[in-house]
Amino acid sequence: MNNGAAVAVALVFVWVGMVLGISFLEAPLKFRAPGVTLSIGLGIGRLVFRALNAVEVVLAAGIAVALAVGDAGEWVAFLVAAVALVVQLFAVRPALTRRTNAVLEGLDAPRSRAHFAYIGLEVVKVVALVVAGVVLLSV
Repeated sequence: MNNGAAVAVALVFVWVGMVLGISFLEAPLKFRAPGVTLSIGLGIGRLVFRALNAVEVVLAAGIAVALAVGDAGEWVAFLVAAVALVVQLFAVRPALTRRTNAVLEGLDAPRSRAHFAYIGLEVVKVVALVVAGVVLLSV
């Protein structure tokens, strides 16, 4: 395995771990904690996911550079994950932000179906990243 592929593998699995830990563990559990209201949970979620998405962008850029420099040859699975991230950031997050803003302003906003899209894209990202990592390990 060349250095570019090794760096890409490390970054891919860091990304997978962050998504699994935050999206599938922290996010649903915070609303079950004693004293956490919907407004508090949404406020925390907004901060956490903004930070996660920023780190994901950095990781995606790092993986792209590592793949380009290392000539690993496997871009498809990584590109699926990167496209899922872009869709989340530019198509789904604005809808989630509108609902969060309404709830934080004290309005009774209806539940958003955008959460289901976001979760579906998280699943796509995790599967694509695991595939990318496994393929890169075999390089």
